[in-house]
Amino acid sequence: MHRSSATAFTLAVLVALAAGCAHDDTDAAPGPSAGATVAGTGEATPDAVTTATATATPTTGSTLNTAQVCRAVDQLIIDGSRQIVADSTEATREELTPEQLNGKLKGRLSRLADDVREQARRAQDARIKKLVDETAAKIDDGAAAKSPASWMGSEFVDIPPRLTRDCHA
Repeated sequence: MHRSSATAFTLAVLVALAAGCAHDDTDAAPGPSAGATVAGTGEATPDAVTTATATATPTTGSTLNTAQVCRAVDQLIIDGSRQIVADSTEATREELTPEQLNGKLKGRLSRLADDVREQARRAQDARIKKLVDETAAKIDDGAAAKSPASWMGSEFVDIPPRLTRDCHA
């Protein structure tokens, strides 16, 4: 793979990360305690979910669920972006062909879409469920693209700002 192509791709992914996935939680209900952790799947640990569910009213529970789902999707996007950057760096080191890099990207994006779709299934708010499902479908489009690297630079970069704008209670 040509170094300039890998560098351009890496920069595009970094732009997506810089666009931010963090939410302004001033409108959202407080999430799990600061000590609660998120598992590799992006889900809150059972203790955090149990505590939040046991103490929340139905309205607060839905708001809390939305905050948890949105944070989990954000974390999945961030982690997926980091993994893609690492894959790109590795591809440059190993001098992979564009076809080999595309294969890696397609697999990575497909897994990311599946993880995001799992979060949509957890969503209690229909609006959030639809938003997260649409995000997973968009990532599926990237996995199916002829050039996932090009898709990353043109389409993926739109996902974090949309989630920041729309994924909240």
